[in-house]
Amino acid sequence: MKIFKVGDTQKAVCESCRSIQNAVFALRDVPFSDGSGLVKNVLVGVCSQCDAVILMPQQSAPAVKKQLDARKKAVETRVPAHMVDILNLASSTLGASIDFTPALIKFFIHSLSSDMASARRLAQYLESDLAQGRAQKRISLKGDQVSLDLQNIKVNSALQSTTDVMKAVVLKINEDVLVHPKAQVINQLKSVAAAFA
Repeated sequence: MKIFKVGDTQKAVCESCRSIQNAVFALRDVPFSDGSGLVKNVLVGVCSQCDAVILMPQQSAPAVKKQLDARKKAVETRVPAHMVDILNLASSTLGASIDFTPALIKFFIHSLSSDMASARRLAQYLESDLAQGRAQKRISLKGDQVSLDLQNIKVNSALQSTTDVMKAVVLKINEDVLVHPKAQVINQLKSVAAAFA
């Protein structure tokens, strides 16, 4: 990998100029393409004609990744210890390690966010004995999509608390994977678990 310094130049295609131009490396603040954030003071190649950012060297990737990771919203909640055991057992049943647990939860949350009927039924899980107990263990999920999916579930299920949604999702995982396994769901999850491994 070539390391570039401020002031170095390289030929690159400029979309604005619609031609090959000299890119001069400089430190710039660069916004994400979706407008959701900004990477400050990162080395980029700037078009010598129009001053547009046209190139990002590989050495700048860690700075961009750090900024991307920082903008991911963490969803944190505490649940009774037996719920984490349910998640670990479900992961194991699918042939995965307990490291698969966050992906398992995200899979169910994403599925429920687009299935209004199932989301409406989540509240019934909170009436079971398994929904009770002192919150002793933490569940932490990261990602922009999981936050959006949780908001959709809250709207569709009338559950306002993230903790209540998470408890209900864990108990749905228990139902669909351990108690009354659904073949289609199990097969999908086994494929995801195999890709995750």
